[in-house]
Amino acid sequence: MKFQVLDIIPHLKNPVTGEIVSTAERLNQVVETARRAEELGFDSFAVGERHAGEFISSSPTAVLAAIAAVTNRIRLQTGVTVLSVLDPVRVAEDYATIDQLSRGRLELVIGKGNEVLQYPLFGLSLDDQWELLGEKYGLLRRLWREENVTWSGRFRPALIEATTTTPRPFGGSPRIWHGSATTLTSAALAAQWGDPLFTANAIQPRENYKILIDHYREEYERHGHDPRHQYLGSGSGAGGVFIADTTQEAKRQFGPVYEALTIGRNVPGNNSPFRDIDHAVAEGPALVGSPEQVIDKILSYHALYGHDLQSISLPTTLPFEQQLEILERFALEIIPAVRAAAPTTLWEPADPFGGRPEFAGATSTDAAGTVTADHVTHRSENVYAH
Repeated sequence: MKFQVLDIIPHLKNPVTGEIVSTAERLNQVVETARRAEELGFDSFAVGERHAGEFISSSPTAVLAAIAAVTNRIRLQTGVTVLSVLDPVRVAEDYATIDQLSRGRLELVIGKGNEVLQYPLFGLSLDDQWELLGEKYGLLRRLWREENVTWSGRFRPALIEATTTTPRPFGGSPRIWHGSATTLTSAALAAQWGDPLFTANAIQPRENYKILIDHYREEYERHGHDPRHQYLGSGSGAGGVFIADTTQEAKRQFGPVYEALTIGRNVPGNNSPFRDIDHAVAEGPALVGSPEQVIDKILSYHALYGHDLQSISLPTTLPFEQQLEILERFALEIIPAVRAAAPTTLWEPADPFGGRPEFAGATSTDAAGTVTADHVTHRSENVYAH
């Protein structure tokens, strides 16, 4: 298994102490966490995007550029790029710039976002969120894979003149994942194109996410795509990872913070059913406990999901030094055991994108094209209902 650190950059008071860091300090913590994650051997670092609520992640490209400048090997991802409210031309330009700055380390994770207030902010209707996502993804995909693109659609002015966005990506199109949290639509879109899926696994019971994953796999097969490229990522629960010597000690230390944050969150339809720390540890996706407890929980989810990439989020209302201690313990005491028990080909030689970044030798000049060709070959050698 591979491991990602995700920060959607919430900017909140510690609900127990009332302390909060400045905006500048919080943003610099994100960059320093990414630098330290690379040192500790994490595989990727992801930055979220929000345009409403208590978040300061409205400009993930700026944050990722800062991270690219202080790192050399860790892959850079998003979690998610809210493509439904953005212009695909600008997304293609901005993230290709990040891809060039990082020399091929970018992989985008797109979605429609789960913050409903973003749509009126950009003059869009929430009723169109899925159609916006599908149309804009189709254009973004072409802009990164083709030059001299002409295009017309429903939600943005047509590209009447042949358009080639610049800069071009570092070496062919970066891989694009699809983030899925609540409905089958994103899972179906990922499967339609033969792309990997990233399940939020954030606040609902695991069975709810398993429905989305199963739908993705069924649709992926129905479309006749090569199963070698069917990668899956999984989140780790809202609230953050917390590790202590024993699970009881982890619950004692982190429980008051978790429960106060949970009580304070009032977003109808988007609240966790795991209201207390005991329930969250026993049945929810939260990775809170001893190293052994956390290892067992990740592997239990892997047995159900079969995921290749495990994402974690630090409890960012805690003192930063404590966050880095948790990050280090996770890297040293949890990652090795899970890697050994759950191997994957993601970012390995069998994965065309494994050799895409410069640090990996840039052995594949067009990983996206290789994957597409594999899908075509697989369909030609098999009979599918599609």
